[in-house]
Amino acid sequence: MKTKKIVFVMSLAALAAGAAQAKEGSDQYPNGAENWLAGAVPPPGTYFINYFGYYSGKLRDGDGDKVKGASVDAWFDALRFVHTSNFKILGGNWGWHTIVPLVHQTLELGGPSRSTAALGDITVSPFILSWHTKNWHWAVAFDVNLPTGKYEQGDPLRSVGANYWSVEPIFAATWMGDDGWEVSAKFMYNIKGKNEDFRLAEGAPKMDYQSGDEFHMDYLVGKRFGEWGVGLSGYYLKQLTNDKIDGSKIAANPGLWSAGRKGEVFAIGPSISYTTKGGMHFIGQWQRETAVINRFGGDKVWLKLIMPL
Repeated sequence: MKTKKIVFVMSLAALAAGAAQAKEGSDQYPNGAENWLAGAVPPPGTYFINYFGYYSGKLRDGDGDKVKGASVDAWFDALRFVHTSNFKILGGNWGWHTIVPLVHQTLELGGPSRSTAALGDITVSPFILSWHTKNWHWAVAFDVNLPTGKYEQGDPLRSVGANYWSVEPIFAATWMGDDGWEVSAKFMYNIKGKNEDFRLAEGAPKMDYQSGDEFHMDYLVGKRFGEWGVGLSGYYLKQLTNDKIDGSKIAANPGLWSAGRKGEVFAIGPSISYTTKGGMHFIGQWQRETAVINRFGGDKVWLKLIMPL
């Protein structure tokens, strides 16, 4: 029984490789963060955006079933600074941003749970271009996710960061109708580097873990009524390439993951926004994850503040 438990915990550690913000698997980007005005980068100036929320989820296997004894609860607060300049490239305003996440997570993987509070993986983008017309707003960007988060070899219970670099080309667009309707979406493709310090357990040999690349998007459909807005927002993620250990595709493990450990999730929920006359923007939302395979799935509650500086 003891040997079986060790194998189970080691398997969960592999499935949870690259622990990250809000502990959603190997995510460095907090899915669902962008909704209202996702493609409408603000005009020239400097802005502060705060994302504060709570996530609770259960691990799902390759068939979408819950994995017994594997769950996460996490509070997160991400501080984002955005600058849009007057300098134009191809008619679009050039800008940059940085995101600094702080995470407190409680993780259980087949045994006693453990809580960890630490800095997560920082995101920087030296390149954001944005365009605006009467009803349409769109932007392209290139994000770099840095392995700055706390990472403990062989112990995902004490890890917050993914321990690898990743890059992400981005396209975002917003349509704002004259009658108050809005449709916004942000499309991303995450290209992941290797975690060269991965261990299945403390004291085990070190291996290279390569998480698969992912397509993911945030979306919103909403209606504004003066200063208020109500709508539905969420996200979709699908992993397109296989997870690999030392260059070999991870084999299927019945009851834990399918071959290659490709994850997928769709989330949706209500969103409410309020904009002050001074330009401050408040957003509250709840997102429920469904159709989850090979990753954590659950509920996420957000409070978001956008403030010009």
